[in-house]
Amino acid sequence: MRAVGQSSYPPSWYAASATPLPEQPALQGAIQADICILGAGYTGLSAALELAEAGYNVVILEAERIGWGASGRNGGQAIAGFSCGEAKLESLVGFDDARRMFDLSREGLQWLRERIRKHGIACDWRDGHATVPIKPRQEREVRAAIEDFRTRYDYPVEWWNRERLRSQLASDRYLGALYDPNSGHLHPLEYALGLARAAMAAGVRIFEQSRVTQLVRGARPVFKTAGGEVHCDFAVLAGNALLHGIAPELESRVMPVGTYIGATVPLGEERAKELIRNDMAVADTNWALDYFRLSRDRRLLFGGRASYSTLPPPNLRGTMTRRMRRVFPQLADVQIEYVWGGYIDISLNRAPHFGRLTPNVYFAQGFSGHGVVATGLAGKLMSEAIRGQSERLDLFAKIPHLPFPGGRALRTPMLVAAMAWYKLRDALW
Repeated sequence: MRAVGQSSYPPSWYAASATPLPEQPALQGAIQADICILGAGYTGLSAALELAEAGYNVVILEAERIGWGASGRNGGQAIAGFSCGEAKLESLVGFDDARRMFDLSREGLQWLRERIRKHGIACDWRDGHATVPIKPRQEREVRAAIEDFRTRYDYPVEWWNRERLRSQLASDRYLGALYDPNSGHLHPLEYALGLARAAMAAGVRIFEQSRVTQLVRGARPVFKTAGGEVHCDFAVLAGNALLHGIAPELESRVMPVGTYIGATVPLGEERAKELIRNDMAVADTNWALDYFRLSRDRRLLFGGRASYSTLPPPNLRGTMTRRMRRVFPQLADVQIEYVWGGYIDISLNRAPHFGRLTPNVYFAQGFSGHGVVATGLAGKLMSEAIRGQSERLDLFAKIPHLPFPGGRALRTPMLVAAMAWYKLRDALW
């Protein structure tokens, strides 16, 4: 298998192992479209695919390459629900609407699976996800969440005690697991490229290396780039953490956070299976969490070490190696071959932020590290609203979103200080 060009994507195991897609042209001159979308990640590609299949003329403008941002670099864990959790959503919008949103996330997970099957996207989908507590406080919280899922959300998850978890996961670090057989994991960049192939087959035009410099709002919005412009009936902003200077009222309500992943050398089939026998994805419940899974060539993909300061952590490879060996001491002789990272966007309340800026300018952001499923759902809901069925998108517009405090100068230091408190809590109790 040929790898995606290392010069066009940030170096990662994903870029080294993905099936390449020909580079798309940059926008030149003025063109017309029914819908123009900023960003060729999961959100933009999902919306484009839905709209093109409905007969619309769709254009995507991408500043770099398809899947260049978080969509091509994330942990690959596809999980029902949202980053803020169900209790937080209930406090924001009430139980009835929170339950509707959760049910939509389940639909988003099913939509993801259907797209993979329908379009033959070879992205290594695997079933199963475990959320694992480390401290007794976390175990109590996880077991309460399981009861809520079962009784109030009609979602069938299981509690695995320590012994049952240990039969599938070769680590003594965890007290048990919330096991979700419906969630799972995939190769993020392969999935993004597969969505792009499907979208282009449906007629979507994608322009790479076409950074949007201005959005002119009005009866027919105009996206401007250095080489051209797109006039459209509807505009969709799907830049997430990388949306710079286009819509300040959106940017103030998300914060870029760096997340990082390491990939070991190949372990071999036998040793890999000894680590995670059922090939599930795993994430702990710390605020600065660890998450991991196996790759198709039997590496351990191990993520964590978020940076809230926008500065890359020092000695990232060494830090990731220590974190990995804390979970799996038996990997003391195993080296990490690839290390990479990128930015995700978090909202202040960690809830998704979807809606409209004007009647013909739509946006979705604030996935807060839980976006593999939620981005596709956002794309689908925005496409429905553009087609005249806005009820489901409007449900998410009920979530209140405040700007991060401190303005441009102080909001990052304030976030760093807040995150230090959560990390201390996880360390002490």
